[in-house]
Parts: sequence; structure tokens; C-alpha cells
Amino acid sequence: MSLGETDLYNSRLLHAAIEKGINFFDTADLYGQGQNEITIGKALKDKRKDLIIATKVGNQWKQDGSGWIWNPRKSHILTAVNDSLERLQTDYIDLYQLHGGTIEDNIDDVIEAFSILQQQGKIRYYGISSIRPNVIRSYACRAAVTSVMMQYSLLDRRPEESCLDLLADKNIAVLTRGSLASGLLIDKAARPYLNYSEEIVKQAATAIKQFSGSQRGAAQTALQFALQHPAITSAIVGIRTMEQLYEAVKTMEAPMLTANEYQQLQAAIPKNYYKEHR
Repeated sequence: MSLGETDLYNSRLLHAAIEKGINFFDTADLYGQGQNEITIGKALKDKRKDLIIATKVGNQWKQDGSGWIWNPRKSHILTAVNDSLERLQTDYIDLYQLHGGTIEDNIDDVIEAFSILQQQGKIRYYGISSIRPNVIRSYACRAAVTSVMMQYSLLDRRPEESCLDLLADKNIAVLTRGSLASGLLIDKAARPYLNYSEEIVKQAATAIKQFSGSQRGAAQTALQFALQHPAITSAIVGIRTMEQLYEAVKTMEAPMLTANEYQQLQAAIPKNYYKEHR
């Protein structure tokens, strides 16, 4: 969702990512009213068979373009997938994710829709993108979800309480987003974040920098903290520039956090917990 509006530059950026060893690309039909899928489709069509492409469904744009509504109905999922396939210039989606979800949704209908799409060969696997523990538990216990995407970082350890161990036990992959906390952990000026004060955010950023240096910068330290948990299988990182791409790629090349460093980061600030949707 961080990509710009220029197809040519986006293509160069994505191909540079592939050359650096990245093979998993995540988008959504919501981003740019479908334009994000279009630019990714143009860029990746010639390398499609070598890549894993994920997209999302559930947020439906209003006809006048003034905003979107939440629509997890089976009929919408079965229709929306065809539009995503066309925009992505592919005949299958590797990972199709519900882009949110509430406990009031007809979860059985959602599961049935994804199962039908699997049978049709339009998707290979399905998952959800959610930060709501009650929704995550419902899908994890009732469906063959492959993955759950959720926000997770040093400044957002809420998933540790009620989600990560459950998903690991069920062999469900966890994809993190927001692991740089909107840049607050690396280069943005401190401000209140979730339930943390500006002062606590500063403490977190200081701790990240404490274990950074010439071989591992702040971005790599923050990402490695998220990846250290055994339930996490991938960290989704937004990139708009080559510089941001190279910073992300360095995470794979930098020395991993030691157990002691990881424990010190965990102890740097108080742990936070979900207050709603429990």
C-alpha cells in the first residue's frame, strides 16, 4: 500500500526487491481503489510463477468513490475475487485474506466462500487480517486458515497475550504489519502511540537504538524483534523508495538479536494488552 502512483518506478522497485531475494508481495483491493493491484500486476506478470502474491477482500468502495463499507458477505467475496484476478493479471491468488472482520460477521459464510474459491482454483490459501482476538480465535478454531496478519512490534505486543501461542499451536502463520510502529521506533519524532505516552515511546526508540550499530541499524533491530517470536513467519514492510527497500533487505543480512538483547528489549517498556474485542 506504500507504493507510489508511477507504474514504471513501482516496477523497478518491485524487481529490485525480487533481485534481493523477496518473493512475497501483499496488496489489497482497497488500496488506491484497485490501483495498487493494477500496478503490482503489471510489474510482476512476467515473474508470476516464481512469486507469492497475497491480496485482501471485504472493504467495498461506494459507487461514488466517497469511501467504503464493510462487506464480508459470501456473494461479495465470490465476485470481488474476479476483479482482483483481472487487476493482478493472474489466474490464481496465492493467499486471499479477509481484510478485517467482526465477531458479528457470518463467519461460516466467509469460510464457505473461501472454500469455494479454493475448489475453483482461483485461490490457493486463505487467511484473515485482524487485530481482534475474538475474531482471530473464531477463525483459528473453525476454519482452515493459513495465516493471520496482525500489527506487532515492540510498541504493540498485544498479540502475545491471546493470539500468538494459539496460532503457533495450530500451525497458522502470523504475518506482522506495523513492526516499525509508523517509524516511531527508528526515525520519527516521538508521540503518543496506542496506550503509550510520548515518554514511553522515546524509551522504546532508545532501546532499539541501543542494540543498533554499523552492522544492524534501527530498522533491522525493530524488524528482528518482531521476527524473533516463533509464531511470526513474515514481516510485511511498506516500501516507497529504493532506500526503504534496501533498509528492509538488510534485516536478512544483519546479525540476529541475541537472546539477551531480545530479553532486554522486552523489558524496555511495559507490555500492553488488548482492552476490546477480547
